[in-house]
Amino acid sequence: MSIQWFPGHMASARKKAAETMANTDVVIEVVDARLPEASTNPLVRALREHRQRPCLKVLNKADLADPEVTARWLQHYAGQPGVKAVALSCKQLRDVARVPALCQALAPHRSENIKPLRMMIMGIPNVGKSTLMNALLKRRVAKVADEPAVTKTQQVMDLGPRMTITDTPGLLWPKIDHDSDGFMLAASHAIGTNAVNDEEIALFLADLLLARYPDLLSARYSIAVAGMSGERLIEAIAERRGCRLRGGGLDLEKASLILLHDYRTGALGRISLESPQTRAEMLRASAGA
Repeated sequence: MSIQWFPGHMASARKKAAETMANTDVVIEVVDARLPEASTNPLVRALREHRQRPCLKVLNKADLADPEVTARWLQHYAGQPGVKAVALSCKQLRDVARVPALCQALAPHRSENIKPLRMMIMGIPNVGKSTLMNALLKRRVAKVADEPAVTKTQQVMDLGPRMTITDTPGLLWPKIDHDSDGFMLAASHAIGTNAVNDEEIALFLADLLLARYPDLLSARYSIAVAGMSGERLIEAIAERRGCRLRGGGLDLEKASLILLHDYRTGALGRISLESPQTRAEMLRASAGA
């Protein structure tokens, strides 16, 4: 199954973002620390590189990601010109307080009082852009919800006497080139539920977790997972959690939603869906296909 999701408002939001980029000093690109490259919008990269704007790459939800994998991602981004990466949780004010100074360091020419630092928050849906905006301003100015595409318009706010920050709607791109990216995005709730089949997404997630985090699955569900397939794992979760249909059969949809919820909320533990190594392997396989 190929997953695509590009609601109508995203086309106009992309055009508006391109216009705003011309008057922006630093792009704050928020990605999901559990899947940093899958959650990086190539359109955002193209826009900022066209205008030669530096980027603070915020790996949000770092508290949900595998810390060893996150460390490798930070090292990976450290080698990219014009990019500074930081791993944090936008729900932690102490973490967020570091962001303005990191942006200032990327735009030293904006250190004078007569030249305010202009920042723009960008990223795909449901990675925490609005949470970051609210935390920076220390008040609720952007609507936050655990669902994608809540923010649909830009808003510009003053962040102190010589800093401005623009919050933008979540942007996906018209065609997701790699199927695994679409599945990772859907598993992490960055794609609208009307565009995905929860059971298929859960099966993808189950196979990935069995390969990389079997001990976390065993601990969460009290199941011996050795040798299991993803399909059998979901059946076992249904049996363990009493997910039954009226006729007595297993309710695999409910079990799928349990697995997705436990991953999304961190109940399973700290999990990363991709690493620099697995990303490189996937790209090599795609190029050779």
